[in-house]
Amino acid sequence: MSENTLTYVIFGAFALIMAVAVIIAFLRFYAIRNNGIEANAVVSRVKEKQNTDSEGFTNTSYVYFVTFTTQSGQTVEAKLGNPPFRTQVGDKLRIKYLPNKPKFVIAVK
Repeated sequence: MSENTLTYVIFGAFALIMAVAVIIAFLRFYAIRNNGIEANAVVSRVKEKQNTDSEGFTNTSYVYFVTFTTQSGQTVEAKLGNPPFRTQVGDKLRIKYLPNKPKFVIAVK
């Protein structure tokens, strides 16, 4: 296998993996939006993630977590899939979750 062919195979595999990840996230979001159960939640923490590219530029992103109680009485801390603008720790909001997978939630607008 030539070096160019190997490069194309690696790039293609990476692109395929990324496409599958996007499709899974898309399907999860719509499953929660269409079939999720609403609950009250509180933003419990914000995790900061920093990435530096090859040119030295740093990009900061944030992952938001909420705490809520399911219909069955279980207290859960879950990753918030679509945090509202200017969300801060302590903010109260309505969320939707799937009973069989309460670790991923979306905010109700």
